[in-house]
Amino acid sequence: MTAISLEPLDLAALLCSRVCHDVISPVGAIVNALEVLEEDDPSMRDFALDLIKKSARSASARLQFARLAFGAAGSAGAMIDLGDAGNVANGFLNDDKLSLDWEAPRALLPKNQVKLLLNLLILATHAVPRGGKLVSRATIDGEQGRFVITATGSHARIPNHVEDLIAGHSETGTIDAHAVQPLYTGMVARAAGMTISFAIEADTVSITAQKAD
Repeated sequence: MTAISLEPLDLAALLCSRVCHDVISPVGAIVNALEVLEEDDPSMRDFALDLIKKSARSASARLQFARLAFGAAGSAGAMIDLGDAGNVANGFLNDDKLSLDWEAPRALLPKNQVKLLLNLLILATHAVPRGGKLVSRATIDGEQGRFVITATGSHARIPNHVEDLIAGHSETGTIDAHAVQPLYTGMVARAAGMTISFAIEADTVSITAQKAD
């Protein structure tokens, strides 16, 4: 494996591409529904309005999640409420394929720890590509969190190369938009002074993040 070399502008571009990928689908659905309304077909009006409402809620949930998971979320040293993080995580992840159980005390943690937890949830969804159940547990000691996320579902697996990418390595030393998520997660973990480990048993993948030794 080779250490990944990535210019700051390239990292920013890949993260923007990642966020846009999440938002394009619901926004596109809104555009399509508005076109249906323009046709003035009474039989399709209720369908189009329902699609607009669902897609607008989805786009809003995805943007709120991205704001915390990838955005600045305040100045350096800012603290984020785990309760707020849980609300945006539930809004983003609960759907027809996935369910999320968020188990965390209402507490303020340094922003990089909360950003790490949200990014780990995204990696957990990759562990159950056919859908399933996510459980996110957080324990707090002062201003230090410890996170354990389990992803249970059919054909659960540790995503390919995820541990290498988190460590900042790839086969070629380069990445594409699909690999930026674990790379960024590893960068946030190091900024938070935490380590990440993966384990799998049967149809359950466990991801643990805790303070580095």
